[in-house]
Amino acid sequence: MEKNAKIYVAGHRGMVGSALVRLLEKEGYTNILTSTSSEVNLVNQAETKAFFERERPEYVFVAAAKVGGIQANNIYRADFLYENLMIECNTIQSSFDIGVKKLLFLGSTCIYPKMAPQPMKEDYLLSGYLEDTNEPYAIAKIAGIKLCESYRRQHGSDFISAMPTNLYGPNDNYDLNNSHVLPALIRKFHEAKINGSEEVVIWGSGTPMREFLHVDDLAAGCYFLMKNYSDTGLVNVGTGEDITIKDLALLIKEIVGFEGTLTLDSSKPDGTPRKLTDCTKIHDMGWKHQIELREGITSVYEQFQKDYSRIAESGR
Repeated sequence: MEKNAKIYVAGHRGMVGSALVRLLEKEGYTNILTSTSSEVNLVNQAETKAFFERERPEYVFVAAAKVGGIQANNIYRADFLYENLMIECNTIQSSFDIGVKKLLFLGSTCIYPKMAPQPMKEDYLLSGYLEDTNEPYAIAKIAGIKLCESYRRQHGSDFISAMPTNLYGPNDNYDLNNSHVLPALIRKFHEAKINGSEEVVIWGSGTPMREFLHVDDLAAGCYFLMKNYSDTGLVNVGTGEDITIKDLALLIKEIVGFEGTLTLDSSKPDGTPRKLTDCTKIHDMGWKHQIELREGITSVYEQFQKDYSRIAESGR
């Protein structure tokens, strides 16, 4: 990508999109295009088409999506399916129409089959049943990946897809009702510390294993793929390393400085025993994550403390 090329980051206010903008600015790109939903509603085909024809970006990162926790995904199933399908259909088709040089679409490892073998290889996609609670979101994301593949096969478009693992970092969601486990634990331990609580209770046995990638590493991985990868298949972007929920909780407890007790409520469900990406493909290309978990959580917690009054007021 040329330093003065017009690069559109769809979804620049989200955790992934904002990380992409930070990285591109750091790398010296001077013509970064962004848009708020009030400026262009990507769910609306006519608005998206007009925006692309007017702005004519040369490179596109599709980080825009309707996202939410398990409860939201399960209740608003039609919204998650429809809006995500429309966002990706409109951005990918409009990119094709104006002759975008290259596009990267972001999937998610939560769209692999519920019982996929571990670690999860790229070719496990569509090899089994999906997790029911987020099936509509998963189907939409799978459609986006297949759109990129199909435009490449039919038209020769340089459209690629990346599959990030569980993410954390700046602009994360700390709403305890629908946030992911890592930001939820940061908030739980912080509030227990400032409230003088004696214990923090977490659901389950603590034995399930999860993988976590700092969002700045994801941005670096996407940038690497944009420069170095041009093929049909999707690419996992993760660390290839996992940690038990109990050990994650103990690490966050230490970083936060909570001196009370960690209690595991084993009467509550554990969820999937293990979720880990096989990162052989991107590692063999020469990319690897740089931010280790302790370092990443430490920096995130420092920012969380600065933002806590806003988070407590807004709920997230």
